[in-house]
Amino acid sequence: MTFQWPTMLWSLLLVPALVALYLWLLHRRRRSTVRLSSIAVARAALGQGPGWRRHVPPVLLLAALTVLLFALARPMAIVSLPLAQRTIMLAMDVSGSMRAADVKPNRLVASQEAAKAFVGQLPRDVKVGIVSFAGTAAVVQAPTTSREDVIAAIDRFQLQRGTATGSGIVLSLATLFPDDDIEIAQITGQRPMPSPLGEKKPKKERTKVEPGTYRAGAIIMLTDGQRTTGPDPLEAAKMAAERGVRVYTVGVGTTAGETIGFEGWSMRVRLDEETLKQVSTMTVAEYFHAATADDLMKVYEALSSKLVVERKETEVTALLAAVAALLVMLGAGLSIAWFGRVV
Repeated sequence: MTFQWPTMLWSLLLVPALVALYLWLLHRRRRSTVRLSSIAVARAALGQGPGWRRHVPPVLLLAALTVLLFALARPMAIVSLPLAQRTIMLAMDVSGSMRAADVKPNRLVASQEAAKAFVGQLPRDVKVGIVSFAGTAAVVQAPTTSREDVIAAIDRFQLQRGTATGSGIVLSLATLFPDDDIEIAQITGQRPMPSPLGEKKPKKERTKVEPGTYRAGAIIMLTDGQRTTGPDPLEAAKMAAERGVRVYTVGVGTTAGETIGFEGWSMRVRLDEETLKQVSTMTVAEYFHAATADDLMKVYEALSSKLVVERKETEVTALLAAVAALLVMLGAGLSIAWFGRVV
């Protein structure tokens, strides 16, 4: 915990002074008591007496004052807060290797079901966009708050040849930052539209930020194989890091690999965990491995809690003031209930 006005902590020295004053008043009160002729008469005059209860309201009031003096220093604490605005891009592998059945019923279906469950758990104000990638990448659903549209886009996945993991990251970035003029022609397989005047549009210079500092969006990339085409995923991760975007990577399937057939081809696919870990490390995110459908569900559950809240240093003065107010009300309420007056 840190403080914006640490010098105000010196005011806490008033607390032991007030304790000493309270004890002195009690001692003075005992010395000024009236002497009676016998103990029996004193007991009859005093009755049962308030006992320990008479000290409770003053102690509560003193605790409230202590909290208020502490709040004067304007303490700062790390707390979890819900994000006001968030866009999550799901970059999902639809290469032929996703038909492997080591994750039941197969990798594609398991990833679709887990992604749909993940989308259903997100708050309704969080936008979700879908990028599918194989030999090239495509935006199959622009960021939207419509869960029905997102789920329909996930259900429309079609397997293709190739695995362009870098393309999935770059196109997700281009969707998050449409004004950055990110070159996407090579990752979508489309030629850029020429300018009607034959002029080249100058690229805007973007100021680099610290990795992991972009709070309005994040990318989750799910894949089961190694890159076979497209840009280097580490170069794509560098682009994300320069924009502060976190890229959470999810590896699906067994690390030993699987031999499958696709459109008359026989291929052996192996999960490239090392690259996926590097991508997540470069962007200050995390890597998750899912060897089964249950693992995949748990991964998305963990990501759901990470992506809708953020931990940040926040001033907690108002919270301490509320605690002090509750202590004052409790002390006053007990004093009225027990003694018929506010001590």
